[in-house]
Amino acid sequence: MEATPQHPLAVARLAAGQTMDAFVSGIHDAAARRGLRSGTDEARVRKWQRGVTPSEESQIYIAEALGWSPDIVRADDWPNWLPNGLITLGPRSSVPALREALRTAMERRTFLTISGAAVTALAADWATGSPDALTRTINDGKPIGEDLVTYLENSTTHLADLPTEQRQHTPALLDAHLATVTDLLEHGRYTPGIALRLHTLAASLSQTIAWHRFDQGHHTHASQHWIAGLHNAHAASDHNLGAGLLGDLAYQAAWQGDHTTAARILEHALTRAQNPAARSLLQLRLARTLAARHGPSERNAILRALAAAEQHLNDASTDRPAWCAWMSEADLAVDSGQTLLDLGDTRRAHQLISEGEQMLPGARDKTRGVFLTYRAASYLDQKEPEPAAAAAAEALLLARRIGAPRCVKLVDDLLPRFQPYSHASGVPEFLHLAAA
Repeated sequence: MEATPQHPLAVARLAAGQTMDAFVSGIHDAAARRGLRSGTDEARVRKWQRGVTPSEESQIYIAEALGWSPDIVRADDWPNWLPNGLITLGPRSSVPALREALRTAMERRTFLTISGAAVTALAADWATGSPDALTRTINDGKPIGEDLVTYLENSTTHLADLPTEQRQHTPALLDAHLATVTDLLEHGRYTPGIALRLHTLAASLSQTIAWHRFDQGHHTHASQHWIAGLHNAHAASDHNLGAGLLGDLAYQAAWQGDHTTAARILEHALTRAQNPAARSLLQLRLARTLAARHGPSERNAILRALAAAEQHLNDASTDRPAWCAWMSEADLAVDSGQTLLDLGDTRRAHQLISEGEQMLPGARDKTRGVFLTYRAASYLDQKEPEPAAAAAAEALLLARRIGAPRCVKLVDDLLPRFQPYSHASGVPEFLHLAAA
């Protein structure tokens, strides 16, 4: 039996998706690259996980076996230098998860990745676990009043609600808010009611920051913040918010091409999501990732998910969680269209994408930019480069204006598809714009 995964070494190994055998082999390989041999075996690793400190040489091998640079090793600070990666859900896991997210961002530990298996296991724990009720008053530290919490809640909402063009200037403010809330949770004295609000605020802040990091292409930082948010939503017993955070992790997995992980996470998220708007968005994402994974071979499951998304959206009222308050018929139409493209239903897909773009509210510029890239791709599918170039150029100009690197990347990914049409009307101008 393996040692408890609460030890940082075990947590780091599991986060890397490594079995004990694979980890030991990695240590041997690290030694062999130096012309040396390591006597490390499973028994020795278990001793390290029970508190025995490895030699400095072994710590360097450990770092390399887990895919990290040996430069991060601080032999006199074992095991604290280990990037924890994934912290398991528990009654006191919310603050450590926040600290790990903040530390990962501060130290720019972009080399740390969390395996799809580890995130799926976390989702399964969330789906079946029972959070501890927040029934006690914290007796240590300075008292925290409602006025301070209300200010943090209101200012966080204001920052999150700014237009996309202005939100690109707010990451440092959001980081400072999250650090403050983390300190209050760890060191303050507060009632159960204040505790509930602080955990909810920490989850919401983590989610907002994660999307900022994701849009900038910082996927490690994004996943750590989504995971920290999940821990705090779990502490607050907010199943809809927890489901939303899992839905975001699934979206990230799908964006990176891991549709199997995305589908599994979404299935766990749907077990506890209750709000119809939340369920609609999760079902829509499930349809998208199933279609991208297997296309027509899962047609029945995909169409069931699309039908469920539509029905849940019809049932949704204005009482929605903040993270899916924007979910609308426009989103349903465009993402349904993208799904149908993977199923080969091209005509209906293009119709839905066009309808969805027309319905989109004017305030949602970033989403409009994404939709424009979808429209450009659909025109390319139809071998119509002129309107494709016009849509892609509009998306690129919009993305640059509002500071949306993820949308810029979507446009960049289309560039190779324009090369066969380099003499078509509008295409040279678009390619010149993209190169500028």
